[in-house]
Amino acid sequence: MDASYRRTGAGSGSAPRSVEDIYKDYRARRSAVLRALTHDVEEFYALCDPEKENLCLYGYANEAWEVALPAEEVPTELPEPALGINFARDGMNRRDWLALVAVHSDSWLISVAFYYAARLNRSDRKRLFGMMNDLPTVFEVVSGGLKQSKERDRSGTDNSGRNKLSAKQTSEPRLENNAREPDEGYDEDDGYHSETLCGTCGGIYSADEFWIGCDVCEKWYHGKCVKITPAKAESIKQYKCPSCCNSKRPRPL
Repeated sequence: MDASYRRTGAGSGSAPRSVEDIYKDYRARRSAVLRALTHDVEEFYALCDPEKENLCLYGYANEAWEVALPAEEVPTELPEPALGINFARDGMNRRDWLALVAVHSDSWLISVAFYYAARLNRSDRKRLFGMMNDLPTVFEVVSGGLKQSKERDRSGTDNSGRNKLSAKQTSEPRLENNAREPDEGYDEDDGYHSETLCGTCGGIYSADEFWIGCDVCEKWYHGKCVKITPAKAESIKQYKCPSCCNSKRPRPL
């Protein structure tokens, strides 16, 4: 695959320059990597043959992914993904290996975005990072799915009521498989939550943000408003919002 395709994913040769364009590029590449590590994981696993040379996982701006050899030009036109991910495949637990690839993929996605952002001013770089940081990391999505899979293996059943994760996280592999962005077209989760407001800030539900539901009052909250991350939510069997927790406290004498 030539350098121009690796740069843009479409062979156009044009690099994103504005905050919005760089974020769009980041989100598309992230979607591609997520699909490789979730919906297409069996294919991805098979392609990472330890007998082959150093391989990398690439995510492109057209939401396609590829396991391939690194770019030959030195220095490379874009930051390169982690090299040799295939060598550790058979020497590690499968879940741990996928989580490791996810962590390295997060680092690569950020490095590509801020390579493009080098010419932005300070406030624009800060705004770009804020937009990127509102999305769960690849590691958070992948490790969350791996934990749920591990629990199903132990119990033999899928305890879907363990906690209420955001619609973005729980539907993400399906969304990536459809190869479209959350704001392109109608999504059934968006319809279900269209009138949902955050119990803390009153903000309207958005599939681009992490939300968690209280199992007591059944209100929904931005994860950031109640200081709950997707990773932390995975360890919560029954979530109680701050209001419900305070209402249970005994009054002082």
